Amino acid sequence: MKEGNQQKAEKTFSVSDYIKIVNQGLKDFRAKVMGEVSEVSFGPTGHVYFSLKDEKDKSLINCIIWKSRYQLYGIELKEGLKIIVFGNPEIYPPTGKLSFIAETVEHAGEGILKKEYEKLKKKLTEEGLFKEERKRTIPKYPRKIGLITSRQGAVLADFLNNLGKYGFKIKMIDSRVEGQAAVADLLLSIKTFKKQDIETLVIMRGGGSLESMMAFNNEMLAREVADFPVPVIAAIGHHKNVPLVALAADLSVSTPSIAAIVLTESWEQATLLLEGYERDIISSYEDVLGNADSLISRSIDAIRGIRDLVFNKYREVETALKISFQNFKNALKNGKINLKNSWKKSIFGFKSLLSVINQQLEHSDKIIELNNPERQLKLGYSIARCNDKIIRSIRDAKTGEDVDIRVVDGTIISEVKNINPNK
Repeated sequence: MKEGNQQKAEKTFSVSDYIKIVNQGLKDFRAKVMGEVSEVSFGPTGHVYFSLKDEKDKSLINCIIWKSRYQLYGIELKEGLKIIVFGNPEIYPPTGKLSFIAETVEHAGEGILKKEYEKLKKKLTEEGLFKEERKRTIPKYPRKIGLITSRQGAVLADFLNNLGKYGFKIKMIDSRVEGQAAVADLLLSIKTFKKQDIETLVIMRGGGSLESMMAFNNEMLAREVADFPVPVIAAIGHHKNVPLVALAADLSVSTPSIAAIVLTESWEQATLLLEGYERDIISSYEDVLGNADSLISRSIDAIRGIRDLVFNKYREVETALKISFQNFKNALKNGKINLKNSWKKSIFGFKSLLSVINQQLEHSDKIIELNNPERQLKLGYSIARCNDKIIRSIRDAKTGEDVDIRVVDGTIISEVKNINPNK
């Protein structure tokens, strides 16, 4: 006996502790079990209790599948149905009963799988889930791509090798894609991408049997794909029975390589279009250069003719300028003599003019002095003002108003008592 097991054998456990140890060990017995359903019952919380028996010797195992799992796979458990369950045995502490806890459930046998496939396909078709008018166009020039597939195998490499280098930003979720156990992974991946900023979602896996494709014929998954907020491309292997997820997608292609080509196509077309524009621009530029070269040649010939004409005119002008310059020198020499004489005359005339102006200024000064009001004040005259205006008439003052009378040595302020006009 091993030392660890011996220590456990010597130790005393409580019932609950021992059940925990046993259940932990029972997880090592996870397996797929196939059998025929019998004794189906539904608990008050929606969990399903059933038995699975062997057709050969009627061996029996009690099973439980929790409500959420039962709804996930969409298989109606009824007596006589042949199924495959995956899970592990576990002791239920309150009763001590050993049951097989089914994590997944699927139909057994291709015949029943085909029958259930056709049944669900008919149901969803009648609902209009696969109608062409529901399908959206894959956007042109996409860059943000969501990708759901398994990181294992050649599928991912095929997709990436054919994608092209156009600056794609790919967000990938590694998901199981094989068998019924993949349903939960795929649903979680889709719900995760609903919150992501992507322009297209691609779901991929390689080909396989109808049994291996079971996850992609799940009703809940097909509805999630049909209701996804952006267009979905399904690249789900070759099979004569097209998976329901592929029918619900906006575009279904047979291989990941084709999915990559679809995403790259609009970018390649844009590249070809730009190359065409580039060729047109270069061709037009060459034509322009050719025309410009011809124009330049003609212009050079014209410039040479103009140059000769200009040089001839220059020579004529140069000769005329030499003659004119000599005449100007002669005129300048004569002008200097005349200017000297004129200067002498100007100086004499200017002195005479200054004398006359000086006499006129002295005369004006005498006239101003004779007419200076202050001089008149000294002679006994006065200046009367009323309201800051000089009084020239009896109309300039009124009885009761103050009158300022300026005399030679000050101002007299008086009040008008009476006004007597000249008779």
